Amino acid sequence: MPRITKPLSAREVSEAKPKEKEYNLSDGQGLHLRVKPSGKRVWIFNYFEPFTKRRRNLTLGTFPDLSLALAREKRDANRKLLAQDIDPISHRDEQFETKRAAANNTFKAVAERWIEIHRTKVKPDTANKIWRSLENDVFPRVGSIPIEQLTAPKAIEVIQTLTKRNSFEMARKVARRMNNVMSFAVNVGIVHHNPLTGINQMIPSSRVKNMPTLAPDELPELMRALNFANIKYVTRCLIEWQLHTMVRPGEAVQARWQEIDFDKEMWAIPAERMKMGRSHEVPLTKQSLALLEFMQPLSGHREFIFPSDRAPLKHANKETANMALKRMGFEGRLVAHGLRALASTTLNEQGFDKDVIEVALAHIDKDKIRGAYNRATYIKQRREMMEWWSEHIETASRGSLSLLSATKKEV
Repeated sequence: MPRITKPLSAREVSEAKPKEKEYNLSDGQGLHLRVKPSGKRVWIFNYFEPFTKRRRNLTLGTFPDLSLALAREKRDANRKLLAQDIDPISHRDEQFETKRAAANNTFKAVAERWIEIHRTKVKPDTANKIWRSLENDVFPRVGSIPIEQLTAPKAIEVIQTLTKRNSFEMARKVARRMNNVMSFAVNVGIVHHNPLTGINQMIPSSRVKNMPTLAPDELPELMRALNFANIKYVTRCLIEWQLHTMVRPGEAVQARWQEIDFDKEMWAIPAERMKMGRSHEVPLTKQSLALLEFMQPLSGHREFIFPSDRAPLKHANKETANMALKRMGFEGRLVAHGLRALASTTLNEQGFDKDVIEVALAHIDKDKIRGAYNRATYIKQRREMMEWWSEHIETASRGSLSLLSATKKEV
């Protein structure tokens, strides 16, 4: 008849005294209290390993941190594993590795792996913008959370911080980027499903607001304000350059001297700097070339035509023109990007070919099939149109308001 072990009492456990050698007090069914000479009392689960039948000891915890009742619960849980031929020690180690991997696979850590791959698919500036948005709007709230613990409600909290300040478009972008990171985690086997699918449905719809711009008949007002504005010389040249060339603010501030062909009177912008990822040529009018002559003494020895005031080796900030327009009194009426809309509206009203205007603005045809076959750059037509536009700007300056007209007066 097998020996029946009498279960320990709480008093026996608490009053167990150390001896010269360590000894065990048995509670039955493999649970022992090991009392060491130092006085430390440790709960041990002794069992036979499945299949090999080797004896093994699993440390459950120390008394009194782990009470008798909790030690028995752990013993019973491990006995259930043994009933399924699962080794408790191997199971514990696997659980530890799973938790350690989860702790290492935080949302930020996985995002770092995702962005490295994504950088190979987009422009460097685009990748940098994506990462900055994650750093600014996502990581402070959920960056340290293990990605397998990131839930839709937690992600929605991130989105709501943006919608509360009416940044609906940024909220949509952030939702899409968080989704991309989570999809990457699914694809590499870190998590089994993406709980963030559909979080963009929580973003309120908002009307698309066009960039503030002026009506064509308000161009003289702009030129008068530009003439009397208390702004830096380089900034004034930059605004006039963007107005004449019809390029985007980021393309204007990054203009390099090496891209200018004075003989052909052409500015060639490389594909990597263009929003649509296609190189763009801008015919330069005599007014545009005159602006370059103004800038030659200031930056002709440098890389960028419009250098930064504080860091001349770098180009001006693309917000420079916007800040200047605000100081000139156009806040809410005109932004730097709106100069393109002003040009487009004026040229369309004058009856210029719509295709020529769209190519001049470096837009891609919305009809993808038509756009794929229509490779015409309309250089001749664009040059004629750009010359008319520059003359129109100069006329709107009323003889003495633009930099160019001021020069003519002196002559």
